Amino acid sequence: MTSPIDIFTKSMRQESLPDIRPGDTVRVHQKIKEGSKERLQVFEGVVLARKHGKGINATITVRKISSGVGVERIFPIHSPSLDKIEVVKRSKVRRAKLYYLRDTKGKKARLKTSEFGLEKEEVPVESADVAEPVDAQA
Repeated sequence: MTSPIDIFTKSMRQESLPDIRPGDTVRVHQKIKEGSKERLQVFEGVVLARKHGKGINATITVRKISSGVGVERIFPIHSPSLDKIEVVKRSKVRRAKLYYLRDTKGKKARLKTSEFGLEKEEVPVESADVAEPVDAQA
């Protein structure tokens, strides 16, 4: 038997979310309502943490540096005020929570980027353009 809470949470859940992990550089598009108008505001930064699992309460903490000052925002990823979340870059990290980035500056704050998006295409040997060796004796 399904409870009314389960039905509500299932209807509010967004299915078209990308796989978001700590260390990802994401671009979050949020709907901002100003009077009768509505606009999109973009917040781009590094995901420090993901909390509350994959449920309706799941949140991500995103940090960016703006005018030399660190700014963090916590986004509920299933919120109707979020238009979309794009993963710009994926980094290799060995921690689930990257709170140590708050205290680092310069080169220490860099994360190692891993290959993301396009995977290496393998070219078959037959179709590769290979120049045939020219005989020097001829």
